[in-house]
Amino acid sequence: MFKQFIVSFAALAGIFAFDFSASAAPKKILFFTKSSGFEHPVISWKDSPPGHAGNVLLKLGEKNGWQFVFSKDGSKFNKDYLAQFDAVFFYTTGDLCAPGTDKQPPMTPAGKEALFEYVRGGKGFVGTHSASDTFHTNNEDHKGPDRYANHGEKADAYVRFLGGEFIKHGAQQVAKNTVTDPKFPGFENVGREFAFQEEWYSLKDFTPDIHVLTVIDAPAMKVEEYQRPPYPSTWARKEGKGRVWYTALGHREDVWTNPIFQDILVGGIKWALGQANADLTLNLKEAAPEAYTNPPFPAPQPAARAKQ
Repeated sequence: MFKQFIVSFAALAGIFAFDFSASAAPKKILFFTKSSGFEHPVISWKDSPPGHAGNVLLKLGEKNGWQFVFSKDGSKFNKDYLAQFDAVFFYTTGDLCAPGTDKQPPMTPAGKEALFEYVRGGKGFVGTHSASDTFHTNNEDHKGPDRYANHGEKADAYVRFLGGEFIKHGAQQVAKNTVTDPKFPGFENVGREFAFQEEWYSLKDFTPDIHVLTVIDAPAMKVEEYQRPPYPSTWARKEGKGRVWYTALGHREDVWTNPIFQDILVGGIKWALGQANADLTLNLKEAAPEAYTNPPFPAPQPAARAKQ
């Protein structure tokens, strides 16, 4: 099974016809897609690496001067390995310190801490979609009511680092997202709001220091997972000297090719790399004042009566 797949634009000069000068060396980004939980089709390598999302990133990398390394091998995470990258990009699920669903080598606890230190030292982190379905507090993705509770400072260190945690999702549907900072890189041409079909994550345990970029109109959505006030769906925050950016978008293949998503993602990557700057004034209370109100835990369904 593939563990790592590296694409160098220099090696593919016959395909990607451009070249970098020494003064414009490409930024190097690790796209890490280990799935200890559910493996999303867009990051699967079952057909061929680097998968649908990876192929989209290659095209965006060509346009923006980024080199991607594609990996599912968590055992590589340590200070020396991470030092080669300008940013790390997660599309992951589950407890990455366990082999889990894809059976790829897991991280060690020291490797998890190395990621935090890497970012705190001044590097970038990008997360899409199920990056928030990763390292659940006390493995609550396997539990009942606790999955719907906020834990604040007692949440898993990764949840605090990322800025929020996945609860559940309902049926895919069109949902409206309001842009709360149109000046942030990537949102210049998005407009005040956008909406399209997606698998929308219901999220919780927002780190108070996030700078909210988009808020989803949960009250207008169908099914019980969204029976709550509006809450953040994209945000940015500082971690020490480094930068953390996350969006809940990215489940569907057509989302990855959607120009709005690509604009938002490219802006987020540029910001995480330090290629663009932004005002990170804390705005959670203003943008989503009831963000900590989670959907209710579903009541148990009565057992069906046997036919007489």
